[in-house]
Amino acid sequence: MNSFITFALLSLLLALNSNPSYASGRNQYIKNACSVTQNQQLCFRTLWPFAIVAKNNSSKWARASVAVTITDTKRILRLLLKTRSSAVGKRERVALSDCRELFMDSLGNLYKSLAVLRKLDADEFQQQMSDLATWLSSALTDEDTCLDGFEETSIRSSTVRMIRRRARRCMLLCSNALALLNKLAYDGL
Repeated sequence: MNSFITFALLSLLLALNSNPSYASGRNQYIKNACSVTQNQQLCFRTLWPFAIVAKNNSSKWARASVAVTITDTKRILRLLLKTRSSAVGKRERVALSDCRELFMDSLGNLYKSLAVLRKLDADEFQQQMSDLATWLSSALTDEDTCLDGFEETSIRSSTVRMIRRRARRCMLLCSNALALLNKLAYDGL
């Protein structure tokens, strides 16, 4: 019985994805949403799975973008916490310690943002948008500050290169989330 249900669901998904009008509509939704971001390719790749649910709903796009940013931030935070200080030099150790703290702060701001995006209220909308802009901007600044800490460190270290690459990606995702928030603020509820 379970295999039949699985087969039926997979068949439905394949049929929907092969339907040109379905794929076209999905493409249009994601293109419209990501058009306001500076990093459109990254936006398209990371938010594509949400297209069928979010459609043209600015609130859902902002929420999805923050959720994706949280996932990526947790991923780099795990890497930062797992990286041994003995694997890097003194300057890198300081930068690593700062990054851990900064990404913890960033993650807190992202979670606050997601919580508010889940319960938007027309009467409090302007205040909520202001708070969200502050928190997402702060998260973005934290991530940028982390990168700054590695400016004068050895790029030869594969660990440092990986951290910088992932921190940069988090920054780009957070920037996209902020752009989608601004679209929501403009569009309203």
